[in-house]
Amino acid sequence: MAKTEFTRRGDRVRLEDIPTGPPKGMTKEKAQRRFEALGRELFELQDSLWGARQSSVMLVLQGRDTAGKDGAIKHVVGCLNPRGVNVVSFGAPTAEEREHDFLWRVHRHAPRLGEFSIFNRSHYEDVLAARVHRLVPKKLWKARYGHIADFEELLAEHGCIVLKFFLHISRREQKKRLLEREQNPHTAWKLNPRDWEDRKLWDDYTKAYEDVLPKTAAAHAPWIVVPSDAKWYRNLAVAEAVAAALRAHARDWDAKLAQMGREGRAAIRAYRALRRGRG
Repeated sequence: MAKTEFTRRGDRVRLEDIPTGPPKGMTKEKAQRRFEALGRELFELQDSLWGARQSSVMLVLQGRDTAGKDGAIKHVVGCLNPRGVNVVSFGAPTAEEREHDFLWRVHRHAPRLGEFSIFNRSHYEDVLAARVHRLVPKKLWKARYGHIADFEELLAEHGCIVLKFFLHISRREQKKRLLEREQNPHTAWKLNPRDWEDRKLWDDYTKAYEDVLPKTAAAHAPWIVVPSDAKWYRNLAVAEAVAAALRAHARDWDAKLAQMGREGRAAIRAYRALRRGRG
């Protein structure tokens, strides 16, 4: 797989050195076959997560405009049981949210044990958009790196599997998608003049991401850079990473489910014996 994972704080990141296209030899047909198999596995893994109630999952999807956050959610969440999935989209803070600390609106959507929370944008906007558009003083957004790292460590300590994806597209591909969106009557509603304005800040956003990734990466909260020029490969890479993270916990979940099964059968046997005694 061509995705790049950062798990150590301080690693140097150069986005121009990371490909935006699928790896050599990967075809759409191969990717789709693999994605279908992963979809079935993800459903089973989620079922164990839900039943065992020992872990939760927080997926953060970040990327430039048109990088495919909605598309990744549509396809990967489509593999899951909606019973245990909460999708949250973070836009500009509301008046109420601005009256709290910047993590307040995010923490209240953190997943409960057994469940997924999927963030379309996230607390990282407070060190990306806030920085690039100079919405807050430099001293304030720089301090937020540490707050974010502490927040994600707290979640991990309480059983949350934290996975953060940067959907990495090329400047050329973004322009192509913006123009296609404009020309398609079914997607024109997504148009926002600010998308074109943000293109002028491409280098500023690049520098912001190159700072964010190494300053907030950790083994318990890795950043995964996903080549996203090909939508079909983006979906596969995200699904692969989620499945790999869940597999690491599957044995513990299965042991807990087996224990719950034994306890349930014992309770039923005791109940039946009690009924026979009364009869």
